Order: sequence, then structure tokens, then C-alpha cells
Amino acid sequence: MRLVLGPHQHGGHDPTWRTGTDGSVWRACRTPDGPGTLRVSVRPPVVLGEAWGPGARWLLDTLPALLGVDDDPSGFEVRHDVLKDVARRHPGLRIGRTGRLLEALVPAVLEQKVVGQEAWRAWGWLLRRYGEPAPGPAPEGMRVVPEPAVWRQIPAWDWHRAGAEAVRARTIAIAAWHAGKLEAAVTSAEADRLLRALPGIGVWTSAEVRQRVHGDPDAVSVGDFHLAKIVGWALTGERADDAGMMQLLEPYRGHRHRATVLIGLSGLRPPARGPRVPARDYRSF
Repeated sequence: MRLVLGPHQHGGHDPTWRTGTDGSVWRACRTPDGPGTLRVSVRPPVVLGEAWGPGARWLLDTLPALLGVDDDPSGFEVRHDVLKDVARRHPGLRIGRTGRLLEALVPAVLEQKVVGQEAWRAWGWLLRRYGEPAPGPAPEGMRVVPEPAVWRQIPAWDWHRAGAEAVRARTIAIAAWHAGKLEAAVTSAEADRLLRALPGIGVWTSAEVRQRVHGDPDAVSVGDFHLAKIVGWALTGERADDAGMMQLLEPYRGHRHRATVLIGLSGLRPPARGPRVPARDYRSF
């Protein structure tokens, strides 16, 4: 369950997400019916979902999709020996979908061209400032993603306090103006077309969103700082660039994102060449 739901968590202190001491997952979400809180736990042989708030029914109705019931890996065949053991060890791997675009788009934009800690700090600050408390018996501090109108009205000084510069702030505000059309996209291809028509949203951001919202097994995060190097190293023992990565993934067309997930689970990484890039903090208070 954690493997399937994990991509929807943004950092260890994501206000929309908590992990219970019993292994259950709490998730706060703004549904088409309003805010809601979902708790998912495993009681073998069943997965139990509980929900609270105006969006409770929607969250329960869409829980199977979130857990990947619609994911069809039947056309996926492992072509590299190095991944066969990984696939055997994770037979329950599924790519789920949330159906909620803006809540995936905002953190993806915040993660553009910065280290994860910097983006997650901004995401947490903005939700604690502008999100509303998660309904029901949610763990303390959980927040529901703000409505589109709220994202449009955040002043420049609060974007600065969050650590997001004007370019990313403007991208999020513009996307919020088009939230209705974006949320209504039925297919991943339609969402890709609409997203990439907006300024500040390119191939990487669109893929990151569609992986989560539409459960697209073929949406590759081209342009990621690490992904191409990891894919190249895992499959050939050499670092690759984006073009080389796509050539290596061609045998998995239709399931190229699924292949990169398995590669990530393999733990194979090229050796580090220097210290990690530190998170920037240019805020002034």
C-alpha cells in the first residue's frame, strides 16, 4: 500500500499526509464535493478505507482507483535481466490515480529546478498558511489544499516567505485561473496538451502531474536532474542523458514510467561525484 500511495507524498512533513503508528496512511484532499480526509489501512486480506468531511463519499468511491485497480500492466514485459528480480519482489506494484490535478500540479511546479527540500519547505509553508484544517479525526496539523481562488490571490511577499520565486509563483497562479478546464481533462493526453499550453509548464512538470492524476504508466519525467543518469547506470552501467534514456526505455513503450519505477526500486545509482546541492534559502523576514 505504501509503495502505491507513496508518490502522492511530497516530503517527510507534507501537511496533506500522515503515517499512523499502525502503518495506516492519512491523506487530506480537496475533492469536487469539498474537503475530505481519507484513512487507508491494511487488515489482511482487505484494505480498509475510512473518510470524513464533505468529500468523504468521493474519496471512498475513488479509493480503488487511487490504489491502482484500473492499472493494467498486462502489456509490460521486463526486457533487462537487472530488473527481473525487482519485478518478482514487487508483484503488487500498481500506478494509482487521484483524479485531482491542481493538488499534483502545485508541488510539481514548486519542485522545478530546485532540490527537494527547498520545494517541500515551500509546499508545507503555503499549506500551513493557506490550507484549511483536515476534517474529521485527522492527525494534528494536517491541511487540505487551498481552492484555486486562494492560489490566485496569494501575495508576492508570502510566495517569498515560502521560498518560491516569482516565476514559479506566476506559473501556479496562471494554472489556478485555468483549474476548471485542467481538472476536467479526461485523458492523460488531453491533460498534457492543456498543461503544456500554459507558460512555465513543460515536459517534466506535465509528466509528474499525469503520473499521479491519471496513473499514466508511460509518462516519463524527461528533464529530471537524476532520472536519466539512474536509468543509464542501472541498464548499461553508464550514465545517460535524456535522449539516451529514452532510447533505453523504447522497448517499454506504453509502460516507460512503470519501467523507471522498477529501476528506482532496484537501488542502482551511479556513484556520487561530489556533495549534494544544498537547499537555498534567500527569504528575508
